[in-house]
Amino acid sequence: MDLEPLVARIDPEGEVPPVAQWHPEHSAQMDLVIAADGRWIHEGSPIARPRLVRLLSTILRREPDGRYALVTPAERQFIRVEDRPFLVVDAEPDGDGGWWLTTNVGDRLPLDADHSFTLSATPGGETVPEVPVRLGLAARLGRNVFYRLAEHAEPMTLADGRPALGLESGGLRHPLGVLEDDAACD
Repeated sequence: MDLEPLVARIDPEGEVPPVAQWHPEHSAQMDLVIAADGRWIHEGSPIARPRLVRLLSTILRREPDGRYALVTPAERQFIRVEDRPFLVVDAEPDGDGGWWLTTNVGDRLPLDADHSFTLSATPGGETVPEVPVRLGLAARLGRNVFYRLAEHAEPMTLADGRPALGLESGGLRHPLGVLEDDAACD
């Protein structure tokens, strides 16, 4: 399937289109996979144009049944996502004790109440932080960013009482990982 007609009316430099408001009648399955490492693979070949990946990411949403779809006013194309559709590839302090996160598709979001880390298992069984981005879509924390943030982490206790390491940002504590030993945290 040619991707160009699907994205012809979307501005790659503009805001994320109102895909939550679009409910096209035509639906199909597209041979597009977002790999766990963040690569977008169409018909077996990685998409090499970052601008096209960004453009496609702006029309991606998660359906109520959990499936992922590229949506335009005219059609909805279901795709496969191996883990989470996005990766956090950079984190920078905001100067006020908080953090800003940047995804591999160019979304920039504060680590705050609306974009808070939760711990979940990857397809490989590792427990890794993820953060909601938009429209039911989440970003997995990239390994290099995880280690960078871990340098700033402090002990905390999760809601279920397990000891963890986490960051303060946006007035909240955000977990990076559960501690293996039973040391007390505050």
